[in-house]
Amino acid sequence: MSTEPDASPEITAVPHHLGIIMDGNGRWAKARGMPRVAGHQAGVDNLRRILEHCVRREVKVLSIYAFSTENWGRPQEEVSGLMRLLGLAIQRQLNDLNKNGVRILHSGRMEGINPQLQKQILHALEVTRNNERITLNVAFNYGGRAEIVDAVRHIIQDGVEPDNLSEELLSSYLYTANLPDPDMVIRTGGEWRLSNFLIWQAAYAEYYTTPTYWPDFDEVELDKALIEYSRRERRFGRVLQK
Repeated sequence: MSTEPDASPEITAVPHHLGIIMDGNGRWAKARGMPRVAGHQAGVDNLRRILEHCVRREVKVLSIYAFSTENWGRPQEEVSGLMRLLGLAIQRQLNDLNKNGVRILHSGRMEGINPQLQKQILHALEVTRNNERITLNVAFNYGGRAEIVDAVRHIIQDGVEPDNLSEELLSSYLYTANLPDPDMVIRTGGEWRLSNFLIWQAAYAEYYTTPTYWPDFDEVELDKALIEYSRRERRFGRVLQK
């Protein structure tokens, strides 16, 4: 995995934490007369390319929206295919990712995921837990509203008094408790919505959308997004002094 940043004078700022809604796999496959699961396979293959480029660009955290709580409503064949693809990706790539310093995290509910895949996910988290080159946070069986509900449930279970509740405390109960908030969220595939992804954490993230389907979202496309990020003026609700 290369770590040498390419010269690109237009990229003057890079998000510490980048989120990506990897959309368009099914439409990519349909345009080629292929089954939807083939699009998801192409999407998995593309993730490695983008992860490596994030390392080159010195992004420290990459959060990807891999499978939402709403995706269970898709055809069973497609859901089973997505589960199988994640299991295969862990099986085939874990050793290499670990060797290259990638720390893997999981955001989402374990309930509903088959026991064998749960074991694979937990094994990947354990094996890579001390890595520091880049964190790959995989949002799988994830929903932003479900995340907040789960956090509130745990806060109530812990007996937290209402007067002690704060934004910081609630954040500490989220799946992403040990991660910084995302600085930028990219959505591929041309849609203009969050689809329940990091809805608490991304309150002040910069958003970028592209019509490019995820399997075709390459290093050049990522650099376009980073150039746009470099042009943004992040104010966090304040007025910047010139």
